[in-house]
Amino acid sequence: MLQRIQTIYMILAALTIGALYQWFPQLQDEEGVAVMSKNAPLYLGLMGGIVLLVIISILNFKKRQLQFVLNRLAIILNFVLLGVFVYRSLTVSGETLVSEKGIGMLLPIISIVFLVLANKAIKRDEDLVKSVDRLR
Repeated sequence: MLQRIQTIYMILAALTIGALYQWFPQLQDEEGVAVMSKNAPLYLGLMGGIVLLVIISILNFKKRQLQFVLNRLAIILNFVLLGVFVYRSLTVSGETLVSEKGIGMLLPIISIVFLVLANKAIKRDEDLVKSVDRLR
């Protein structure tokens, strides 16, 4: 059933990471060399992996346990992406041309919140199914 609330949360998480690609924090040093770029394989791989895991999780709506595990993996990848962002922004040598990091640093946190809400809804559905099975 694709019309469940956790599907909406997962779609919002995927759209958040898609928006992250659009508003990626592009940092350049004084010479104009890009320190952080959205075309770097590390960022592209992490963002693509998160979106892929969320889409696979949405399509496996009949397997709630698998959905729960895939969402947890996506949460872990979000934390890794956030850690890479923080590490790269703190280890920039010298002064950057743009000192503000933008909304791009907050989007993995918003995605994590949506995935946690989806996992809570999946857990609620799983508990409901178990209680109905117990009554039979």
